[in-house]
Amino acid sequence: MNNNFDNQRLKRLLKPQSIVVIGGLGARYAISESLKLGFRGEIWAIHPTRTEMEGVRCFASIDELPAVPDAAYVAVNAEKTMEIVAQLNAIGCGGAVLHASGFSEIGEQGIQRQQQLVQLAGTMPLIGPNCYGVLNCLDKAVLWPDQHGCQSLDEHSGKGVAVITQSGNIGLNITMQKRGLPIAYMMTMGNQANVGVSDVIDIMLDDSRVTAIGLHIEGLNDLHHFDAVCRRALAKKVPIVVIKNGRSEVAAKIAMSHTSSLTGADQLFDALFERLGIARVDTLEAFIETLKFVSIAGALQGNQLASMSCSGGEAGTMADLIEGYDLEFPNLTPSHQCAVKETLSDYVNVENPLDYHTFIWGDQARLSACFTAMMREGFDATLLLLDWPSFGGSDPEPWDMAMQGLINASRETGHQGVLVASLAECLPQSAIDRCIAGGVVPMIGLDACLCALDAAYKIGRKQQQLKATGIEPLLNSKLCDQAELQNTANKTVNQTLNIDEYQAKQQLASFGLSVPESEVVTSTEQAIECAERLGYPVVIKALSAEIVHKTEMGAVQLNLQNKQQVCEALEKMQGLSERFLVEKMLTNSIGELIIGIARDQQFGLSLVVGSGGIMVELLKDSANLLLPTNREAVRHAILNLRMSELITGFRNQQIGDIEACVDAVMAVAQYAEQHAGQLLELDINPLLVAPQGQGAFAADAYIRCH
Repeated sequence: MNNNFDNQRLKRLLKPQSIVVIGGLGARYAISESLKLGFRGEIWAIHPTRTEMEGVRCFASIDELPAVPDAAYVAVNAEKTMEIVAQLNAIGCGGAVLHASGFSEIGEQGIQRQQQLVQLAGTMPLIGPNCYGVLNCLDKAVLWPDQHGCQSLDEHSGKGVAVITQSGNIGLNITMQKRGLPIAYMMTMGNQANVGVSDVIDIMLDDSRVTAIGLHIEGLNDLHHFDAVCRRALAKKVPIVVIKNGRSEVAAKIAMSHTSSLTGADQLFDALFERLGIARVDTLEAFIETLKFVSIAGALQGNQLASMSCSGGEAGTMADLIEGYDLEFPNLTPSHQCAVKETLSDYVNVENPLDYHTFIWGDQARLSACFTAMMREGFDATLLLLDWPSFGGSDPEPWDMAMQGLINASRETGHQGVLVASLAECLPQSAIDRCIAGGVVPMIGLDACLCALDAAYKIGRKQQQLKATGIEPLLNSKLCDQAELQNTANKTVNQTLNIDEYQAKQQLASFGLSVPESEVVTSTEQAIECAERLGYPVVIKALSAEIVHKTEMGAVQLNLQNKQQVCEALEKMQGLSERFLVEKMLTNSIGELIIGIARDQQFGLSLVVGSGGIMVELLKDSANLLLPTNREAVRHAILNLRMSELITGFRNQQIGDIEACVDAVMAVAQYAEQHAGQLLELDINPLLVAPQGQGAFAADAYIRCH
């Protein structure tokens, strides 16, 4: 992607004061929908034969326009689009949204056409081609070829979310949601000829009316730029929520190391999003609900929740659903229980989640008092489960009273209230509007609500980390430079080299990795002498760059206690190699890790840490980290592994040397950065974790380079 466009022109395009539309039906919709939304600027049309379109004057050519437009909506075929782009650039138009297909999405011919299109655009930004368009509900500009569901945000304090998607149809569908999500911008990106997702995020961060950003993406063209602008969003406390297609992709490469079985492009995107405080969700429902919550309430600063309902079944459901999220329903203190109990019947058992029964149903004052007493403890969010009757002729007043009780309690305590309906049919638009006006977030779906709160908490936690200690360093542009990665990929064909274990360990030791004492021998006599110098027990391994998985090939013999066992071990390994590694065996390990480096065609080198030993692929207990990283991120990754309990004193066992584990990972990371141009794969498996203060040692090492 060529992003040599003028940034000020992009701002004009996205927040225009004048619009020109070019084309037929799509152009007509751009006019009629802009007028319907309330656009107050100038609108012109270009058409070779018509004199007016939707009440707007038509000009025969671009040269006849009375002024230079800020934005152009171009809805003509591919060849005509190229002519028009050149003309718009020549007059200094702010930018153009291009509806036409027939560019890079169709293959080589289209790629060449798109390259020519970018040249014709010069410094004029293009949204598309092959895109649906852009909706600006703040400035009421519609560069869009169809009907849509967006509304002006005048009634929502003039603020809302920006949604950026690579799918026009999904963008259109989201505009039609009726869940209370205030959409400020809807932008479909198409082929991203010279303006990419990151460029638009950057512009949105300059608009104080944008409260959150939602991304629906298939991939990213410039990881380094994305990294930079999302750090800016984190610093400005503008939450970002993302759906990314591709969780089910099968890895395209087959590699020799254990590490590669734990690392794929999708896991690396997860690592990128976590690093930047971006909440990733998997469904449109969760996407909308999460965006809505963070847009209205902001990120959560803690994970302590309360839940209230008049049903024991609902209370139990919430208690079950919270499992698996980083959220808690903390127990109420005795004094808190008493305060809530005073507002209820003696028959009510006060717990969290709270079933307040129906004794106070329909009593506005008692509902407000109960909810206020529950919320006074200062939970990070308090949920009220409430489903309105949706059949004709029903009386909504009792449900409205309960909702108002929550609004009153939220205002009284100053704490965040959340109203949750289990079904979309059971939350009327009137309730959504009243909640938002009252500072309460209206949510739909019990699990979707908890997913949203979990995401909001993780965003808030990352914001706090940024303020306290900073986050991981900016992505190394050399590690994810596409030209360099392609150059490396070209070199790997028939030009790879495996480094044997001894050499690999020596190289890594120079970067600070701890390795067991060892010697290389070529005979049984030398092996016996070495074993006696090192002291029993020892390990002996066949030393060969071609043997990667030693256990499977019988190329490693463990726990050799004497001279006879050394001789027997070498006899078993005859024919595997002429060189052997004799190594002091570590006997005080309390846990095993794997540390690895893998190369991805987009991210370059990345790091993985996980449960080690022979259970690597079976457990798949691992975390991916992007480079460069820091000690805090590495420590967090280790302590969030399932196996971490083994090295943190599970059932009063010894505590492992966690800081030595961090040292080992950092040594591998530094080695990888220093050898980024040659390194393809690296495995430390296992890293043996000794008790606290006694270190962590690489029992095996594998390096492949070119």
